[in-house]
Amino acid sequence: MRILGIDPGLRTTGFGVLDVEGTSLRYVASGVIETSRVDTGNLPARLKVLFDGICELKARYQPDASAVEIVFVNVNPQATLLLGQARGACITALVSCDLSVAEYTALQMKQAVAGHGRAAKEQVQAMVQRLLNLPSVPRPDAADALGLAITHAHAGRTIERLQAAGQARSTSSMYRRAR
Repeated sequence: MRILGIDPGLRTTGFGVLDVEGTSLRYVASGVIETSRVDTGNLPARLKVLFDGICELKARYQPDASAVEIVFVNVNPQATLLLGQARGACITALVSCDLSVAEYTALQMKQAVAGHGRAAKEQVQAMVQRLLNLPSVPRPDAADALGLAITHAHAGRTIERLQAAGQARSTSSMYRRAR
């Protein structure tokens, strides 16, 4: 199975691609989608950059599933709203590419990758490097995206079993029911 992890952000969205075979994880690619070339006042154009970037990742890497970070309310409501819109553009792109979407909180990802939910960014980066045997530490947004993919690789089988038993829902099935 190939998993695409997405760490949404309006300026910088991290992505990470992993292959999973049994309990073995293999790094495929990681990086960021940046909207810095678009005027910061042009929100629709920035969201389109994110949408198109996700669609390009789907076409290039052909993932079987995706994992996206769940965003919580921050101190600044305007920043939270903008981040939510970026996240929405990413999820819409994934769903439009017929990918299943699993959602995890930052706490869940840090727990799965670093062993505790209050891990610092540097700890997540170091653990992602170690778990995937990378030659260098990935940048923070890419490390978080890879961490989400790792989290889904570990939790995915359990989620699939729960969905098969009718005990859990996925974002993609939720959208299909809404049509």
